[in-house]
Amino acid sequence: MPEQVCTAQRALFFEHCLLSEGWARNVRLTLRDGVIASVEAGVSARLSDERHACAVPGMPNLHSHAFQRGMAGLAERRGASSDSFWTWREIMYRFVDRMTPDDVQALAAMAYVEMLETGFTRVGEFHYLHHDRDGRPYADPAAMSGAVIAAAAETGIGMTLLPVLYRYGGFGARPPGLAQARFLNDIDGYVRLLEGAEAHARSLPDPVIGVAPHSLRAVSPDQLADMAALAKGRPVHIHIAEQEKEVADCLGWSGQRPVEWLLAHAEVGANWCLVHATHMTEAETLALARSGAIAGLCPITEANLGDGLFPAQDFLAAGGRYGIGSDSNVLIDCAEELRLLEYGQRLVHRARNVMATGSGRSTGADLYAAALDGGGAALGRTGGIAVGHGADLVSLRLDHPSMAHREGDAIMDSFVFAGGRAAIDCVWRHGEKVVVNGRHRLRESVEKVYVRVLEALIA
Repeated sequence: MPEQVCTAQRALFFEHCLLSEGWARNVRLTLRDGVIASVEAGVSARLSDERHACAVPGMPNLHSHAFQRGMAGLAERRGASSDSFWTWREIMYRFVDRMTPDDVQALAAMAYVEMLETGFTRVGEFHYLHHDRDGRPYADPAAMSGAVIAAAAETGIGMTLLPVLYRYGGFGARPPGLAQARFLNDIDGYVRLLEGAEAHARSLPDPVIGVAPHSLRAVSPDQLADMAALAKGRPVHIHIAEQEKEVADCLGWSGQRPVEWLLAHAEVGANWCLVHATHMTEAETLALARSGAIAGLCPITEANLGDGLFPAQDFLAAGGRYGIGSDSNVLIDCAEELRLLEYGQRLVHRARNVMATGSGRSTGADLYAAALDGGGAALGRTGGIAVGHGADLVSLRLDHPSMAHREGDAIMDSFVFAGGRAAIDCVWRHGEKVVVNGRHRLRESVEKVYVRVLEALIA
């Protein structure tokens, strides 16, 4: 018998639509098998078309630790001494101590529901919680990866899984702490993890599997080289230069700063994403921009942890590319990540519209376009509304008070700086409508399981 081909097709009509080449009016999109099959602009709607006011491309979320969604708000009590990322990390270690794969699936599903509701349609899951509670590998070494993949399948979000190699407790191959036992692998164990993750991911419609050395403090130079060889064109993500202490420790170990050392010792290119890269010299900033790597910026988490502010102005001036991520998931909101990125730059430079790329440019539109481009590159999937691209779409309510009577780039300015998630109507992922009237179709059931799991973890 001939192979059967799925030809599921639907048509959506939008009065305003942000296509890859710019804004268009009265646009009809035909979706087939999760992909945009045709784009017609300046046409009339047909009786069978589903009609909406405005469509923009779904946003990639290039950096998430989904399991940390469960501890949102639990680290906001002042300690006996000055609090920092490092004291927050100790709280995180205690929180993950009892998690099972089922728990991780429940926490991830809640995070992914919230991502979709705020306009994120693909997530880069930087996943480093691998082993059982005693630190021993599960019979399936990718059981925890399978849990986040199951959460993606349940909620419908696109998945770029980034299984993490975490081996050491500090620069110079320092021994790990007991609290890190659930994270640890050597290279042979990591290869088994990667193979298992690929097997789990076959259940998804358009998965991407990348590789992720956790940080320069958690892998050795030899392991970093081994991982680069494993990548073979896959996305490569790494935490780097997030904290000033990290920079000082790297200088003490190598005589070089983290970004400086990485660019000198690895073939960093367009398939790399350097997450945070907060603390760089001017020379490092220019070198990172010229490398073609994506800067993975997580403004809400970076503010929550007191990391500092990325040198965005110099980076953009040198042609650098960036995307946004929700990282610790203390608050999940696409528009808020973009808004806080701009506002942080306004505060440090005492200026307005810092992230706009030129005179007369829309800041909201430029932020959205840059994060769409950089995030798509970092996660291995090109975004945008065009023929052949995945049907990952967000419709905006132009009857929302903050969106009324807007056209063109003013829509994006109002969405990013005023309307935010309240202006989101529907979200389609791989052609399926997963959010209706701003609410995920499975929110009630996912939330119920999440609350039950959280009760046991916090007790």
